[in-house]
Amino acid sequence: METLSLLFDGFTVALAPESLMFAMIGAILGTLIGALPGLGPANGVAILIPLAFSLGLSATSSLILLTSVYAGAMYGGRISSILLNIPGDEPAMMTCLDGYPMALKGKAAEALATSAIASFIGSFIATIGLVILAPILAKFALKFGPAEYFALFALAFATLGGITGKNQFKTLIAAALGLMIATVGIDISTGVQRFTYNSLHLFEGIDFLIAIVGLFAISELFFFLEAHAGDGLKQVALNKLKLTAKDILFVLPASIRGALLGFVSGVLPGAGASLGSFISYTMEKKASDKDGTFGKGDPRGVAAPEAGNNGAASGALVPMLTLGVPGSGTTAVLLAMLISLNVNPGPMLFQQNPELVWSVIAALFVGNLVLLLLNIPMVGIFVKLLSIPPKYLMPIVTMVAAVGIYSITSSAVDLYFMVGFGVMGYVLRKIDIPLVPVILGMLLGPEMEKNLRHALVLSDGDWTTLLSSGLSIGLWSVALAGLLLPILVGPILRAKMKRSKAATEEA
Repeated sequence: METLSLLFDGFTVALAPESLMFAMIGAILGTLIGALPGLGPANGVAILIPLAFSLGLSATSSLILLTSVYAGAMYGGRISSILLNIPGDEPAMMTCLDGYPMALKGKAAEALATSAIASFIGSFIATIGLVILAPILAKFALKFGPAEYFALFALAFATLGGITGKNQFKTLIAAALGLMIATVGIDISTGVQRFTYNSLHLFEGIDFLIAIVGLFAISELFFFLEAHAGDGLKQVALNKLKLTAKDILFVLPASIRGALLGFVSGVLPGAGASLGSFISYTMEKKASDKDGTFGKGDPRGVAAPEAGNNGAASGALVPMLTLGVPGSGTTAVLLAMLISLNVNPGPMLFQQNPELVWSVIAALFVGNLVLLLLNIPMVGIFVKLLSIPPKYLMPIVTMVAAVGIYSITSSAVDLYFMVGFGVMGYVLRKIDIPLVPVILGMLLGPEMEKNLRHALVLSDGDWTTLLSSGLSIGLWSVALAGLLLPILVGPILRAKMKRSKAATEEA
């Protein structure tokens, strides 16, 4: 009953005119960003964080805006997948398998509407799961001491690559790079300068918001410049929508199954939406593909992965809010925003800032309904965005990022840092080193160091204190499994994904 009462209080905030306005703005902007191939939700949130700060929004309004952008970008990724056969981001890859064949059959509008409905179902069910699971996990996390938190952070780094990650070694390199950057500045415990080179600009360390915008937004600009992307993309023509109630009922079971599988994938640190989308499609194909229609334009092949990746997106908020450990790349960016607002995600968040948590959870329900109502009638407008040449879009993105960063720090030096991180992000992406672990290293590094020191002080320097409880041993065991599973299982899953994609293209 207490949970329902808190959720009801959250709805009073989420349904306020100001909150509804930010939810609608975030949903529209997120969908537009998600529709552009290559940007994805992490980039969308990173680009708009400076905007939220420059507008002077409260923590609640900022989080409502950016979680709506997150949800909208997950919706938007399906547009280019279905119409162009180019996934807006990695989780949307599985939507190409049946979405594009549906579009080629003249059912592009039906495919887009089916994906919108499935996305809503996935997000709605996963948000219910968030309401049920998050308070329980938060209470359990209160048992964590410094040693357990250190093990939890190690677990986050160990599972960063996820089972579908390409190279676990490169993921660890990126995490180590982020941890190194996190040590720059004055050591809080000793007052000693570390890697500052007597520069006043480095005394307080490097602001991770600058790093996020540089690594994501500016590096994306460099890739557009490299590709000389001057023309828009040609997509399949959009037909008039002819979706019936029978069609919706046909894909409903697939959507529910995909939502549940996606939510579980999202809650697991490092698994993320990619795994949720893949598992949902694979399981649905095994359960429903009696006539060999999957890969040839079966609407269930659109509904299952869309429900899966949106379910995983909401599920990834569970470890972020309750443990302070992101469940995905986008929640890592949201975590950075919260820390910048002096809000510390973790088990105490539900006790210290219940109005923030439950307002955002209620806003997820409202935002997803807004997305459903906007996406079906406005899909034609979103589709037209794909025909706009990137040479007009990318300068706008860069301007928003630069103005936003300067409005936060009022320092021209930080703009140089932003560009520097953009160059670094470009180089790292060129050599296939992921960017999210770098950000996570910067975010979790200070807390990881603090908890390690605290644990060693309490144990008088005894390192075995890190394995002194059953909980910490369990976390270390899961961390070890997180390191080994991608090596053992990852190649098999990636091979299956490639075969599915190749089979669809041949068909």
